[in-house]
Amino acid sequence: MKVALFASLFFLTALLYASVGFGGGSTYTALLVLAGANILIIPVISLMCNILVVSGNTWRYSRAGLISWARVWPFMVLSVPMALIGGRIHVPETIFIGLLALALLFAGLSLLFKPAVKPNPTAAASLALSAVIGAGLGLLSGIVGIGGGIFLAPVLHRIGWGKAKEIAALCSLFILVNSVSGLTGQLVKLGGLEQLENTQPYWLLAPMVIIGGFIGNRMSVKVFSETTVRKMTAILVLFVAVRLLWKFSQMILS
Repeated sequence: MKVALFASLFFLTALLYASVGFGGGSTYTALLVLAGANILIIPVISLMCNILVVSGNTWRYSRAGLISWARVWPFMVLSVPMALIGGRIHVPETIFIGLLALALLFAGLSLLFKPAVKPNPTAAASLALSAVIGAGLGLLSGIVGIGGGIFLAPVLHRIGWGKAKEIAALCSLFILVNSVSGLTGQLVKLGGLEQLENTQPYWLLAPMVIIGGFIGNRMSVKVFSETTVRKMTAILVLFVAVRLLWKFSQMILS
């Protein structure tokens, strides 16, 4: 894949995902897999891009008063250590791609068919259930190099946990803390920071996702409606999911 096209896809991914409160880690990972990048450094690159995008999102959501710490901490109390554990787990390439493909398929369908549930300020999962959900998503996040927010969002929407912006704010924070924890686990697995030298050929991706994330977070609602952006993101995710499923099937059958 040509460098310019590859960087442009990361820019587009960051723009679309940031506009709905996500980081784009699942699609970054898929794009790197399809481009034939080293499977060991793929999660590292994806998580770093995630952090760059959602850091700005989280800061702006926090300044806007959209993050209620009393309501969000139960989802993160176990997700952070589980993301660290997930990042340290070695998985075969076939399983890695299969998990990623299924994760993207679920995420794309969830975005495309978002349940129409009215926000209910009193809605909340129990402390134990919130912690279990966070733990599972944290583990998956660490293994495949994503933040997990794209899976948390459908759950929150379905129970009417809050308004769209409140859910986006929680998901941004969830993605940020899990990405930092998962990246730490990945670096421990690889043997330390010196492995970051292997990511140097992909340096252009960092400024592209920063710019894309900034534009997506600040301008999406002025150009497109939230529904339009969500559907555009779903189409991108499903397209990549299908490509990955095809690659996965070829690996299984070969």
